[in-house]
Amino acid sequence: MSEKSVAKTVVVLGGGVLGVSTAWQLAKAGARVTLVTEAELCSGASGRSLSWLNSAGERSQPYHALRMAGIDRYRTLFARHPDLDWLRFDGALCWAADDEAGTKARHAYEKALGYDSHLVDQTTVSHVDPKVNATALASVAIANPGEGWVSLPHLVEHLVQELKAAGGEVIEHAGKASVIVTAGRAAGVRSEKRGEFIADRVLVACGPWTPEVVAPLGVHIANGSPVSMLVTSTVQDRGLKVVMNTPRAAIRPNPGNTLAVDHDWYEEDIVAHADGRYSIDEAVVSQLMVEAGRLVGDGSPLAAQSWKIGLKPVPGDGEPVVGELKNVPGCFVAFTHSGATLALILGELLTDEMLTGAKHPMLSTFRPERFS
Repeated sequence: MSEKSVAKTVVVLGGGVLGVSTAWQLAKAGARVTLVTEAELCSGASGRSLSWLNSAGERSQPYHALRMAGIDRYRTLFARHPDLDWLRFDGALCWAADDEAGTKARHAYEKALGYDSHLVDQTTVSHVDPKVNATALASVAIANPGEGWVSLPHLVEHLVQELKAAGGEVIEHAGKASVIVTAGRAAGVRSEKRGEFIADRVLVACGPWTPEVVAPLGVHIANGSPVSMLVTSTVQDRGLKVVMNTPRAAIRPNPGNTLAVDHDWYEEDIVAHADGRYSIDEAVVSQLMVEAGRLVGDGSPLAAQSWKIGLKPVPGDGEPVVGELKNVPGCFVAFTHSGATLALILGELLTDEMLTGAKHPMLSTFRPERFS
């Protein structure tokens, strides 16, 4: 069997970074690809992700290896386009809440894996980024100089251009969709507003809705997706370069001299409405921006320009869910909390699996059937 002989026509369901990345890789490899999305591209979780490129902290060895491969692919893209303002590798800082022992334990774990990890304090943090407000630091913090960030809406726009240039088709505003099954195999996608799309293979990459889409196929994927929020600041001149993950705010640079901010301490303040929308008291947003402002420059509060709220994709056990459904041959899934870090590598590995039928060993522990 020659490469690319198994699947020639693929429908990708989902307009976030995982769906777009895989569609691009498939089109490059010679498949006829149609990407179908419920609303506009990047309107879901990819449009409100902090998108910190990292493998910091503790996780399983296979997950760490996959994330490191994911960062490697971004470095390749960065090497080809070093002047992009939406993909940078300027490092990151993190620390635990009043817990020097916890921070040092995390540092030791990272060092044991060969991860680039250094301890800094208020007197040395300026060597990491002089724009960090040193007085905001705990007694000790971790600097990870190999980490970076990406603006997923900008990445999606870049990849969609590549996808279309390779002959791929993009269908937006198709409404909710389901997988068509014929004789026990996936045979395409049926959408509410744009009809049916017949294909040899289907990829379901619908973020937190992925388990819901495959449930009618008799497939159970545990879903632990919480509600989250990403806030974008007004234009500011603080010049921050590093990503910061701290007990009260996570913050990164953003194109247009803005900052992107999120965290999880305010999850209980988010209100879910019957029509599927979410809202939050602006006072909570303002408090988050106070916390974020303390991290940078003179520590004055940041002002919020806009914020987006919605479900953050998190599988029930925290590990990625990737690959073909045994119960429905020809139907593949991609569902992970690490959509930003893993987007490029998963697009590559899924393309190989979908077009050749060969299972990649790096995905062996992430198969959907573990929840059966």
